[in-house]
Amino acid sequence: MTIGVVVFPGSNCDRDVRWASEGCLGFTTRFLWHETTDLSGLDAIVLPGGFSYGDYLRCGAIARFAPVLESLVEFVNKGGRVLGICNGFQILTELGLLPGALTRNRGLNFICENMALKINSERSNWFCDRNVGEQISLPIAHGEGCYQCSTDTLHKLQDEDSIALRYIDNPNGSVFDIAGITNSKGNVLGLMPHPERACDPITGGIDGRMILRGLIHN
Repeated sequence: MTIGVVVFPGSNCDRDVRWASEGCLGFTTRFLWHETTDLSGLDAIVLPGGFSYGDYLRCGAIARFAPVLESLVEFVNKGGRVLGICNGFQILTELGLLPGALTRNRGLNFICENMALKINSERSNWFCDRNVGEQISLPIAHGEGCYQCSTDTLHKLQDEDSIALRYIDNPNGSVFDIAGITNSKGNVLGLMPHPERACDPITGGIDGRMILRGLIHN
């Protein structure tokens, strides 16, 4: 099992993802510089958190034009699994692989704390060993994590069971308390919380392991 971790100028969680994937779950990982187009030999791909290209214009707005993402779209269309974490989620919405947009937090403050979340979807197998309605805890660290979408898009997400995670106590003003969503096929997951920071019982619990394991489930 080989996981590709995309590295943009400004990424700061790429090594965290590699540590969690290799050290806690035993996956082989490979860093993918943003200019590469070669995704051969990869079973899944992670877009990590950080501040790609300094978050100029909007978070993820410049990153969506990176050469690696041209190959990523083809990878997704062929059924490849992709996980976008925080800035990675923002990039996925800018790229159009996930609907909606991430905007400034309610209150305009950067938020960094552990959050209680509820598993909301039974269609996707990203949460293969947990039940709908079950509570997990993951840390967040973002200034632009307020998920927004049109009413029609929200209804479509609900109808397709694509709302993967919801905040129990909404920290940022996201519509319908949304913390993470999948695409209609279920092979792309974007979420604002950081599962890679919840893979060690000493430093942050292990609820994040479940989500990273989802990279290998078809």
